Amino acid sequence: MAHLDFEAPLVELEERIAALKALTDAGAPEAEDIDAQIQFLEAQADDLQRELYADLDVWTKVQLSRHPDRPYLRDYAALLFEDFVELHGDRTFRDDPAIIAGFARFGSEIVAVIGHQKGRTAKDKARRNFGMAHPEGYRKAVRVMRLAEQAGRAVLTFIDTPGAYPGLGAEERGQAEAIGHAIEVMSQLRVPVISTVVGEGGSGGALAIGVANRVLMLEYATYSVITPEGCASILWRDATRGDEAAEQLKLLANDAKALGVIDEVVSEPPGGAHRRPQVAAQALREAIARHLAELRGLDAEALLTQRYQRFRALGTWQ
Repeated sequence: MAHLDFEAPLVELEERIAALKALTDAGAPEAEDIDAQIQFLEAQADDLQRELYADLDVWTKVQLSRHPDRPYLRDYAALLFEDFVELHGDRTFRDDPAIIAGFARFGSEIVAVIGHQKGRTAKDKARRNFGMAHPEGYRKAVRVMRLAEQAGRAVLTFIDTPGAYPGLGAEERGQAEAIGHAIEVMSQLRVPVISTVVGEGGSGGALAIGVANRVLMLEYATYSVITPEGCASILWRDATRGDEAAEQLKLLANDAKALGVIDEVVSEPPGGAHRRPQVAAQALREAIARHLAELRGLDAEALLTQRYQRFRALGTWQ
């Protein structure tokens, strides 16, 4: 597992535990003594983990939202859903691997599943463009949303992107129009829509699949109009001051909840979702199921009204 700098002492302890467990698996004669050492070190690791994560600064939490081992949509698709069937292409230009979209079984019902996908390996990262979608990715998402609406299926989206891809080809194919159209379509869907920020929620690339009746956010995720580095490069012409910009952007989950941008912060297991993906997925499953059950009690007009009022209320103050 990859680790951030502040996690180094914990990783060292975990490596010692793993080495001792390898000895017991090999049938070492002093197995009882080794088991005692393992139990002692595991208790130390739990205490250290709680200590390390008890008071993280904003920039460290930004790094956690980008952790290379953090669960991505494909991981959640395996942990949350059954019988996931992915659909490809926007029927206009091509398929965009940065956006995954399809249908799956969630509990007893079929739902649409749409979200960003970052890559694990260097090759996969390049193929998926680090989760930065092109226009055809958002048009594919819209295609699946419309199919879901026709079938009366709820739409579940998962946000994890630094932003939409700003390259020349994307701009030539109408990136801004594709994002705007996705926002328009989501605002008019007559089925329940739940969006979850599972990692980075950056700029219009995130909002394009984030216009929902309920917006959830994992504890160590971030949600902002721009990346801290992008903000710093605009304000001070120095992207290395991203940590300073992060302090001002109010991009953490608790900030978003206080501002009314999201509806619920979903707790992550100690050490973050990347350490215990199954535990994180279970907490997310329970939150989605609860909100989906509440939204199923609303008719189409009530869903539209609630979604409209939710977003109209953002940015108002007294």
